[in-house]
Amino acid sequence: MIKNVATTPYVDQKMGTAGIRKKSRTVMQENYVENFIQSLFDAIGGVEGQTFVLGGDGRYYNDVAIQKIIKIAVANKMKKLIVGQNGYISTPASSKILLKNKADGGLVLSASHNPGGVDGDFGIKYAVKSGGQCSSKISDAIYARTKEITSYKIYDCENVDLSKLGIQYIADTEIEVIDPITDYVEMMQQIFDFEAIKALFKSGFTMVFDAMNAVTGPYAVKIFEQILGAPKGSVKNFVPMPDFGGLHPDPNLIYAKELVDLMYSDNAPDFGAANDGDGDRNMILGRKFFVTPSDSLAILTDNYKYIPAYKDGIYGVAKSAATSTAVCRVAKELGIDYYEVPTGWKYFCNLMDSKRITFCGEESFGTGSNHIREKDGIWAVLFWLNILAATKKSVADVVKDFWEKYGRNYYLRYDFESIDNTVADKLMVDLENKLSTLKGQKYGKYTVSEAYPFVYHDPVDNSSTKNGLIVCFEDGSRIVYRLSGTGTSGATLRVYIEAYEKHKTSEDTVNMLTPLADVALQIAQITERTGKIKADVIT
Repeated sequence: MIKNVATTPYVDQKMGTAGIRKKSRTVMQENYVENFIQSLFDAIGGVEGQTFVLGGDGRYYNDVAIQKIIKIAVANKMKKLIVGQNGYISTPASSKILLKNKADGGLVLSASHNPGGVDGDFGIKYAVKSGGQCSSKISDAIYARTKEITSYKIYDCENVDLSKLGIQYIADTEIEVIDPITDYVEMMQQIFDFEAIKALFKSGFTMVFDAMNAVTGPYAVKIFEQILGAPKGSVKNFVPMPDFGGLHPDPNLIYAKELVDLMYSDNAPDFGAANDGDGDRNMILGRKFFVTPSDSLAILTDNYKYIPAYKDGIYGVAKSAATSTAVCRVAKELGIDYYEVPTGWKYFCNLMDSKRITFCGEESFGTGSNHIREKDGIWAVLFWLNILAATKKSVADVVKDFWEKYGRNYYLRYDFESIDNTVADKLMVDLENKLSTLKGQKYGKYTVSEAYPFVYHDPVDNSSTKNGLIVCFEDGSRIVYRLSGTGTSGATLRVYIEAYEKHKTSEDTVNMLTPLADVALQIAQITERTGKIKADVIT
């Protein structure tokens, strides 16, 4: 029943920060998924006798790819697969289930916040036994194997019925189909004060959660409406769809337009939130008020004592280098450790495993804690609800009180998308070479105080990683340049603009940052090199 199928390598299967991410039509090529999965299994030393967690966000081609992975796992003598019912599982839930079952690894089929459908994007994320992303060493080994593979093993059988809960066997491999929501809900109940949040809703508090037709819709209905008592209909777009119902499941001000329009209307509820495709990102809104992800991380850290699971103290906090420095001041005030890491959740995992940090976050709408080894969208939403229940304040008042205490970091990310890869790489190389000449240079009212490549030295495994270029100014402003690894077409240059104000905390963000954004264009010669006179997306 085991077939050895001859194949030809694909040369484009290099993993990004969490896995492989490609256009759906690319992944649908003959043997594309099979090559990658077999290469992964080979590169980690085989999977005989191991247990893996498997599921996805329900995007187009998930159902086909999951069946392929099951059959390849059986042929490679995997001991057990724990699969989400109907193939569904969110990234945070997958991490929890992996840790609970002490599994050896996990595969989540998702392209995160990227659009779905036959002309959309597809991805496969690989988690190691810690529940987090694999190291660069492992991903490099997988990539090397994809370039030399000549055959893969697959078990010749009918597709597995993933609609029914329970255990079945294919050859010697146990396939357990589970409800992926149960364990996750229990974990949230152990972290947060559900009774306080229930009382908040009983008082007349209203919310809207936009699941964006992605995987966390059923999780949100269960938690917010059925358990916590939010009015029925509080969760919108809760049915997962292969193409996300035409929505772009990226929880930001541009793609979550339906929610944003509601929250800025005269009929806005008290609280608004959204998740992305696989449930690890979040956006938080109050009435006519948006909370930046950087501020959100800082505010959650500053209010940790309201959460039962953290009331006895937290170890420390970490952020990606591109994220604003707001949380740095909180860490200093609280007297806890603070770390700045490259973009990519795997860099937080060593810090969590070694009990150096409790909270962490990225500017790209990802926030989390050491309860799992991934960012967690619903966790962040519940954290905010718990704060609102404890303080009896609005979202806007919580944020404004924070600014009054710490000052405000005005912050925006400018994305220049679909740049020719050669052009993008040359821009970054030339800019890095230019950094040493920038100190003391004046650009209007801004004077460069220092400019350097960001290099992270991991205190746990002693590895070093370079990720992005940073230009700092004498007034505390900052520009960060980096190339993103989450796109599927060309390169995306991301430019992060940040200005700190101690007292002027109620100004318009775009007005405050436009002069600095112009400086960022000038320093990197973005228009001259790419032809773009402005960013494609500003968040």
